[in-house]
Amino acid sequence: MLSAIATKNGWEIEFTEDSGQFNETNLSQYSVVVWLNTTGDVLNGDEQSAFENYVESGGGYLGIHAASDTEYSWPWYGVLVGAYFDSHPEVQQATLNVEENVHPSTQTLATTWVHTDEWYNFQTNPRENVNVLMSIDESTYNPGAAAMIDHPIAWYRNVGEGRSFYTGLGHTDNAYLTQNFIDHIEGALSWAGSLAVAAPEWTGPIPSESDFSSTVLASSINQPILCNGKRCPS
Repeated sequence: MLSAIATKNGWEIEFTEDSGQFNETNLSQYSVVVWLNTTGDVLNGDEQSAFENYVESGGGYLGIHAASDTEYSWPWYGVLVGAYFDSHPEVQQATLNVEENVHPSTQTLATTWVHTDEWYNFQTNPRENVNVLMSIDESTYNPGAAAMIDHPIAWYRNVGEGRSFYTGLGHTDNAYLTQNFIDHIEGALSWAGSLAVAAPEWTGPIPSESDFSSTVLASSINQPILCNGKRCPS
């Protein structure tokens, strides 16, 4: 999915599970780093410092799903991701409420989105510290004993000069084949990395001449004025 998004937009993308790539020289060439379903401790102290400097200096971070189940003993990362994972019930369908629909990651979504995923409950509610994009309607599924009542599931914020985006979606294989989720991640990448998104191709009917209006242009020098490609009446 990420490769397809990159190809569509003309972005370069690299994949690694080598934490040694988290150094100042290497990170400086990237607009955004995606933490895709990471868990546990993944960086050592030097690598953590390099990533902190990268983000604080203007780099982008996109955490997907289990990225919030990562680096519990790294306080800076807790601020970056917004909230740590607490628990989850079984995979099930739920209704998401889109709270902000002008952000690139949600602008293609309707007001509500019915989606099947593994819904995380978080140790704290991040709402006071982040900009919430989507929340889960807990009345539409069984959140388990750790129900949050107010339940944000995707959000963004600035960290230093950098941009941080987290989405709790993305556990199931099928999510990565779902257009709403693909659009969600594409928009998140474009925002977090300050990247331009490719303009959509026109797929409608071929416009006729009557669909256009004419504009008369005149210069400040003594040149004839053209009307629809012909010399205008004086």
